[in-house]
Amino acid sequence: MLEIEVARLRLENPLMIASGVADMTPDLLRRAHEEGAGAAVTKSIGIVPKKGYDNPTVVELPYGLINAMGLPNPGWNAFHEEFSKEEFDFPIIVSIFGGDEKEFAFLAEKLDDVADAFELNLSCPHAKGYGMEIGQSPEMVYKVVRAIKDVTDKPIIAKLTPNIDDITKLGLAAEKGGADAVAAINTLKAIAIDIYAKKPILSNKVGGYSGPGIKPVALRAVYDLAKALDIDVIGVGGITTWQDAVEFLMAGARALQVGTAVSLRGFGVFNEINEGIREYLKEEGFRSVKEIIGLAVR
Repeated sequence: MLEIEVARLRLENPLMIASGVADMTPDLLRRAHEEGAGAAVTKSIGIVPKKGYDNPTVVELPYGLINAMGLPNPGWNAFHEEFSKEEFDFPIIVSIFGGDEKEFAFLAEKLDDVADAFELNLSCPHAKGYGMEIGQSPEMVYKVVRAIKDVTDKPIIAKLTPNIDDITKLGLAAEKGGADAVAAINTLKAIAIDIYAKKPILSNKVGGYSGPGIKPVALRAVYDLAKALDIDVIGVGGITTWQDAVEFLMAGARALQVGTAVSLRGFGVFNEINEGIREYLKEEGFRSVKEIIGLAVR
């Protein structure tokens, strides 16, 4: 009932754990799958190890989180050594980031044997020289996707930034470059201020806002992309309940990533959402989750 195919990947259900959330080790990815994630996206991996920003790196708000981690990661070589020893019975989507198309292509080539698919981090809002800084340009999105297509036949998912006037420009560029899917959205650029310290709370000052507060923005982005693109759309941003998930599916998403809800509520959120979707389909007379995808898109 919940089986789906997205970006050439067969999933037992449409849920994925999003990059940057409880994804530091293979065991955590397995835990997400055991709790109901159909696939897992790794933390974003770069060419060299990055420590990330100093604390504080996270601010909890009533309706989500602001984070500025700084893309901490062990570098491609250490990541490859760890993950090449592992076997998974569910899709592993390796998230990669780089400063230009050559760096992205290098990473895709080096990590090809441990990835079932690649997610391109073209949207992190707080890492200087990476993510959103290059992902706001449709031309760069096209160049990055095209370069990776030349070195791997694995599915490519371009993760898009909402910090632009029209996200469909980025989606169309990714599609033209040969992407199999786009993921929308990454976090919204945001800031929090300590009124007693009289300065921004995060060490990086600016971070990315995620969680329930950004859901309407993410839902609109998915809706717009689903109308504009022929490739698959993966919904990300504020998905916390099964009702949220159904909204995203009806807006045209073929799969969904859950992130902040895992941080705030634990891994059990996957099975809660899956069970809610399953019951909704039964009550409304649908035989498969595929039958509700895009129902609200006109």
